[in-house]
Amino acid sequence: MRTFVWQGIDEPRMEIVRVESPDRARGTLIGLVYELRWELDGSELIVDIGAGPVRHTLGEADFFDLQHSAYFNSLPVLHDHLLSNAAPPRDYTMRFVSVPRLSSELTAQRYEPRGDDVVGFASGDYHAEIEFDRDGFVVTYQDYIRRLHP
Repeated sequence: MRTFVWQGIDEPRMEIVRVESPDRARGTLIGLVYELRWELDGSELIVDIGAGPVRHTLGEADFFDLQHSAYFNSLPVLHDHLLSNAAPPRDYTMRFVSVPRLSSELTAQRYEPRGDDVVGFASGDYHAEIEFDRDGFVVTYQDYIRRLHP
């Protein structure tokens, strides 16, 4: 099992994640007005801010994306080996779960390998560069999140 800790750059926020495998992990996100616990178990994501668990299923989506979590940006990178030199840009349908509302919707996201362990991320009008370690986990998400551990 691996443990990661990320910190918000743009506002006070922390996340700790324990990873058994890419599709089996659990974590805690702490923001100014919430403490959220989540558990990813294959095609199900359970989230809870203290009012009882809310279950989301992948359905037609390729992956989950939990708002403010760096971990979920690693899933497409790990699955499709987007850090390899020959990786093409990929478009995904994500099950995006908003925080702290915990509602979900399908969103389109694009991951475009840039080389040197950097992937361009786009969703709608939003664009950012995300740096990954050699294992495919987020190190720095441009102006948003940075990893503290390991």
